[in-house]
Amino acid sequence: MTRLRTTGMALAGAAAMFALTAAPAHAAPGDVTTSCASVVTPTGYVDVSWGYSASCGTQSFNPNIKQIKQLTGLPVGTVVQACGSTYQPAGWIQTASYYSSSCVYAANGGFNNNAWTLKRVS
Repeated sequence: MTRLRTTGMALAGAAAMFALTAAPAHAAPGDVTTSCASVVTPTGYVDVSWGYSASCGTQSFNPNIKQIKQLTGLPVGTVVQACGSTYQPAGWIQTASYYSSSCVYAANGGFNNNAWTLKRVS
């Protein structure tokens, strides 16, 4: 019974890991998805929040998951808040920078500006 439970837990962990590391599929403009920090933020997305999850496989409590937002397809004039851990996509400009506790992506991130207000201009 213990072996069956261990196997079940391993399969559940693998499924959770796959769900967090898989690239977003067919996201609508403005959709937010969660992935492990080791996954590169796709083109057209920005990081909007960082956190910790044991399902992403680290032994420390450093930020290892991120929420990413699909910006492709949002109308001109749209304003979004984004973490400074990714560059803004083409057609977007930075209108402000500030500190956000939800955008701390390193264990010793300090209190420097780490987030942006972005505006779609084209």
